[in-house]
Amino acid sequence: MLDLLIRGGTVVDGTGVAPRRADVAVRDGRVVAIGETDEPVAKVIDADGLMVTPGFVDLHTHYDAQLSWDPTASPSPLHGVTTVIGGNCGFSLAPAGPEHARYLARMMARVEGMPVAALEQLDWSWSSFGDWVGRLDGSVAVNAGFLVGHSAVRRVVMGEDAVGVVASDDQVRAMASLLARSLEEGALGFSTSQAPTHNDGDGMPVPSRAATRSELEELCRVLSTHPGTTLELIVPGCLNGFSADEVDLMTTLSLLADRPANWNVLGVSALNPGGLEHQLEASTAAAKRGATVVALTLPHTMKLRLCFEPGAILDSLPGWREMFALAVPERMKVLSDPVERARLDAGAKSKEAGIIGALARWENLIIDETFAPENAAYEGRSVRDVAQATGKEPFDALLDIVVADKLRTGLRPPIGESEADWELRAKVWQDPRTVVGGSDAGAHLDMMCGAIYSTSMLGDGVRARQLLSWEEAVRQLTDVPARLYGLRERGRLAQGWWADIVVFDPGRVGHGAERTRDDLPGGASRLYAEGVGIEHVIVNGEEIVRSGEFTGSLPGAVLRSGTQTDTVTTGFGAAAAAVAAAGAPGR
Repeated sequence: MLDLLIRGGTVVDGTGVAPRRADVAVRDGRVVAIGETDEPVAKVIDADGLMVTPGFVDLHTHYDAQLSWDPTASPSPLHGVTTVIGGNCGFSLAPAGPEHARYLARMMARVEGMPVAALEQLDWSWSSFGDWVGRLDGSVAVNAGFLVGHSAVRRVVMGEDAVGVVASDDQVRAMASLLARSLEEGALGFSTSQAPTHNDGDGMPVPSRAATRSELEELCRVLSTHPGTTLELIVPGCLNGFSADEVDLMTTLSLLADRPANWNVLGVSALNPGGLEHQLEASTAAAKRGATVVALTLPHTMKLRLCFEPGAILDSLPGWREMFALAVPERMKVLSDPVERARLDAGAKSKEAGIIGALARWENLIIDETFAPENAAYEGRSVRDVAQATGKEPFDALLDIVVADKLRTGLRPPIGESEADWELRAKVWQDPRTVVGGSDAGAHLDMMCGAIYSTSMLGDGVRARQLLSWEEAVRQLTDVPARLYGLRERGRLAQGWWADIVVFDPGRVGHGAERTRDDLPGGASRLYAEGVGIEHVIVNGEEIVRSGEFTGSLPGAVLRSGTQTDTVTTGFGAAAAAVAAAGAPGR
């Protein structure tokens, strides 16, 4: 007897072939037939008029902590995601144990926008990566795999010296040994960051930023000896344009690891097509040396949300770091002081502010969400409008609102989104030098709801604009990321493969608006958005979402390297990158 039959839907199998009408039969967690069947069945889903696709794979999340209190990884499955990868950007909870809990919690709160109140609810008593990841077995709704973060490894080996101190040869060997042990215990790979915006809870550069090139090279060599592993990284040029040295570094690390190097994140704007091609050229240059360098790109414009409570990004402005190190009541006093306001404004507008200084055009910010009753009338208005209405300077008008809201005000830079942006974005999705993902779901909870990446691509890119076919969009959300990370028997609807399946309405698919929800442990808040048109989400043969609601089922698997992943070497994508260099489409 079949456990499940999805009847009469339009099957888009993830490989890029044309859609076809067919039934999908499931037994014991796997797809056993695609087509007509006369076997008896325990449960039937009527998919007439709906699309049936593989579950979406999100390679870049930060659900490491959230899965401990929210096994659904909400709201990602509401947007069709069935597999998530955590431990990105050099940030993981394990293998660091309880003695590092306070430092890691404050670091994650600062750099990834996770509320400290929620992180403090974690049981930090694990003793190794295997101990930590084993706690998730049998208790999650989605498939979840995790990289080992460089900053956690450095902290375990070097303690407080992890920040800003060059590691000795013995310490590098100890880090390599700890990484190797974590990979043996199931970690999917290694992640690191040297991003200039990544600071810890004290406003200091995160541990991985102190790593020398030789340290990075030694750690990447470890990956080459462990099957089913991968590499994710950020260098400063990911944000402001690669230097020749950075291209050489990424290429070398890929070659030493004998793995694709996935860098984060490729921005796309029709205002700077030359800059976009410069970034992608890093992949072509790497391929000429036999390496594989792949850019992670979002399928939608990241609608940045700023907030003075956590302070992420704002704390990078000159002279602001010390203020954000204060508790909220003390911070409110600083922000109410005219002398301090003048000092902060001057720092934000100084030459040293660099590209982040663009945020200091306070009059352009949009007041997205307020909390004090007297501020309700300001929602949706620009700071310029409020300043004119109140007769105040823009920075004063802004901070008066922020202080009245006890720093919780949501602010949004006026990021435009033209049709030219969407057209260029669609070309980038299909470029063999990129992979779609990077939702950052589980992080930056005060700034955005990254989980909408999949429904934005399908709803805004395909349904509304018809920028590419359904079969190509589904391939980019499923098979392409699954193959890059070697996820075994996932990413396609194929007989004998795991039954990770999404059933959605192509006429409605999309996402709702992002709004604040106070539903995290300790009463902390986050931005949250519902999916639209996602009717059924199935993981390993069991339904976890039905009509936009979680069912409570927890069939997800913890993905471990070498057993649930295949080894993907530097040969992956090299031919495709060479094709891209010649200007031809394909992967």
